[in-house]
Amino acid sequence: MRFLDLSITLDPEVITDPPFMRPTIAYQTHEQTVAEVQGFFPGVTAEQFPGGQGFAASETLTLSTHNGTHLDAPWHYHPTMDGGKPAITIDEVPLDWCFRPGVKLDFRDKPDGHVVTAAEMAAEFGRIGYDLQPLDIVLVNTAAGAALGGPDFLGRGCGIGYEATMWLTSRGVRVTGTDAWSWDAPFALTGKKVAETGDTSLIWEGHKAGRDIGYCHMEKLTNLDQLPNHGFTVSCFPAKIKRGSAGWTRAVAILEG
Repeated sequence: MRFLDLSITLDPEVITDPPFMRPTIAYQTHEQTVAEVQGFFPGVTAEQFPGGQGFAASETLTLSTHNGTHLDAPWHYHPTMDGGKPAITIDEVPLDWCFRPGVKLDFRDKPDGHVVTAAEMAAEFGRIGYDLQPLDIVLVNTAAGAALGGPDFLGRGCGIGYEATMWLTSRGVRVTGTDAWSWDAPFALTGKKVAETGDTSLIWEGHKAGRDIGYCHMEKLTNLDQLPNHGFTVSCFPAKIKRGSAGWTRAVAILEG
């Protein structure tokens, strides 16, 4: 069996979020933590510690649950789901949603800002010859994947619209994912459409589909271009954060042979 990492590295120097959302990481060296370790072992001098060193175990992070590769919970999209039931938070997401057969769809030919329709979703499944099953995890490879870390990353890739998302969830899909910054089309490009048409229903339409059928999606995946169309398993268990709207995940594809 082979493992393919689908998660990006949490690195403040790599552009994966808008400036106001970027994480920070403060590091301490082995030497800098000696005084802290001494608190556990009173009377032991710095020189008496093995090698005269402490431990490099004090990385301090300031970040959002939406930094890095993460799984969004239905609570992120709206307070309710499934016809008015309270939307579940990330600590309530069923674990059996997060370890399932995976399917990869290729929408890299769609222009930036394009919103995938239900017909386009159905056509892509026809192209790859796959019969979608309930609880399959559906991953979307967009043009954003190749732009990861670049200055234009946030504006790259297509988005999955309301009807395409509902096409998936009405067939039993409960976890999806994209290599773009958002499951929806880039905000800057959607904003232009809203300004031109006055249609505010275009805002976050793929996310808002979770009001009707609760589902989770992953954002900022990587290496989707290295996956086959199907025949692999996805593992994407989220960090268990009380009442969280999302949780970081080390998303991995498991391939046989």
